[in-house]
Amino acid sequence: MLAAFFSLPQLPVRAITRNIVRNMSGVQAPKHPKFISVEGADIYSRSKSDGIRFRFVSYNILAQVYVKSSFFPHSPSSCLRWKARSQAILAVLKNLEADFLCLQEIDEYDSFYKGTLERCGYSSLYIQRSGQKRDGCGIFFKHENAELIIEDRIEYNDLVNSIQDDDCSCEEKSENVVTSASHDVESNKGSSPKTTLADRGDPNDPRVRLKRDCVGIMAAFRLKKPFHHVVIVANTHLYWDPEWADVKLAQAKYLLSRLARFKTLVSEKFECTPSILLAGDFNSTPGDKVYQYLVSGKSSSGFSPECLEELPLPLSSVYATTLGREPSFTNFTPGFTGTLDYIFFSPSDSIRPISFLELPESECPEVIGGLPNFSYPSDHLPIGADFEITME
Repeated sequence: MLAAFFSLPQLPVRAITRNIVRNMSGVQAPKHPKFISVEGADIYSRSKSDGIRFRFVSYNILAQVYVKSSFFPHSPSSCLRWKARSQAILAVLKNLEADFLCLQEIDEYDSFYKGTLERCGYSSLYIQRSGQKRDGCGIFFKHENAELIIEDRIEYNDLVNSIQDDDCSCEEKSENVVTSASHDVESNKGSSPKTTLADRGDPNDPRVRLKRDCVGIMAAFRLKKPFHHVVIVANTHLYWDPEWADVKLAQAKYLLSRLARFKTLVSEKFECTPSILLAGDFNSTPGDKVYQYLVSGKSSSGFSPECLEELPLPLSSVYATTLGREPSFTNFTPGFTGTLDYIFFSPSDSIRPISFLELPESECPEVIGGLPNFSYPSDHLPIGADFEITME
């Protein structure tokens, strides 16, 4: 949900009104975006490839527990109701025809998503957020095309255990986690409806600061046709608050260290060279410290998980690779418009994106006034790509 609530100018009331009127006038079907070939032609009209092709989508679907008219006053109330929104989300997911779906903010997994998508040919893995949080992350995969061989789960609250009073090196590293705490107390700008500063505890305590109840999930799959290849798929949702960028960076470091170890485990256990796909809502904008760390594996500051040496894992962004830039936005509300969602892959000679999912521009009529609406059932947009894997 979120959207980190950065302070940006509000959209004109007139634009919001136009969008609401347009939706009330009969535009009820959700928007069905298209996949655009990197090579400028429809990917299915080209000659048959000898490689493995699969479709990969990431989507923060907006947990229903966070859907309240007070949080989304710009959205038509009828499009926020679960009955309508669940069917709109399902229509979007079915239309995307992905082999892998990485979904964030799932809070109706057992009651809706698991069974409904199972009937569409998907098996799934799910991890709920820690503590009392009701939403979580899920990986849905077409079991016809991919076989699950091993999985692992990430709870970023484990970072709390990395803070040891009797470990000087860890204490020194933890100092960076609390450097902006006093600023946060003085300036709690745009706090998320999910939480308030009072709910967090003492922000000067790194253990409190790192306990954000965020999670991730990763799994290795064996692709079956036309030859066998192992891919590692990881899905995550990092902490939202822009004022707590140090916490997000700590989570990103922990994520890559866990992912690197998982890759080593998979490589040794299954005697393979797996490709890596990492997706999610990173609550980080292009060029910030978290983004730079994810694409470089290097960071000049911040807490290092478990006091381990950093394990750089080379990653490339799908949209930056195919478009030469990140999308203009993946999250659109009157309070914030920007890119928070990404798909990263491990660059190699054997895997490449051959298409990307088209995203609207800010002047598009269907997004004017902000999301969610009848065209887009979440405040985030789905992102995606088709990949091709060839034998090395």
